[in-house]
Amino acid sequence: MDRREIAALLAYIGRLDPRTIRTDQGEARDQLAQWHELLGDVPMATPHSWDARVTVRRHIRTSPYQILPADVTRPWESYRRDRLARHSDPTPSVDPDDQAAWTAELVGTRRAVAVGTTQPAQARAITSGRDGIDPRLEARLREIGSCIPPAARAALAPYRPARAAREATVAKGLPDALSVRCEWCLARPGEPCRRRRIGPDGRARGTAPRATLHPGRLDLAAARQTRQNEQAQQPATA
Repeated sequence: MDRREIAALLAYIGRLDPRTIRTDQGEARDQLAQWHELLGDVPMATPHSWDARVTVRRHIRTSPYQILPADVTRPWESYRRDRLARHSDPTPSVDPDDQAAWTAELVGTRRAVAVGTTQPAQARAITSGRDGIDPRLEARLREIGSCIPPAARAALAPYRPARAAREATVAKGLPDALSVRCEWCLARPGEPCRRRRIGPDGRARGTAPRATLHPGRLDLAAARQTRQNEQAQQPATA
């Protein structure tokens, strides 16, 4: 803000809180100089959600204390940090071999985002949808049955024994015990069973994961698979 904008802001503050009005000409001049020194790099408003007058009005509405320049600069710095935290640098349009131009464009874009003249550039999230998947990749996934090749899966087995045991069980056509909740340790579906020791106070102690599953969970999975098989064999009714 320049001195004219600072004077306009002080006049606005004076209308909302008369305690800030300086009737002495020298005091008013000193107040204007002080605010201009501290708010010289803070804009009055930006095209994207910043307005110093809104900040001033919020402070006067919620605080019993007279407003100070810091009550404007703190929200402004928070505004800048939030915008930069949501910004992902887009690829500059200049020649990447021109390091000076490349750096200058990156810095200029970040500065424009920070001061509120440009919206942050959001990085595109990786989605789980299969729209637009390469037909060659889709055919390859159908061929191998997984995005992890069998050789890599075998090499990873010693480092994830619970998952390897689950995959081997499913491959044999046996019930997948991890598909049901364990009634003993209360492990949710997909999570390994945990050691559950009962302390003297009657509460469960210990949360270390087990390499094997509780027998009751295996029984639940087997019963569930039996029910599913029976339902699949029942003739459909019109």
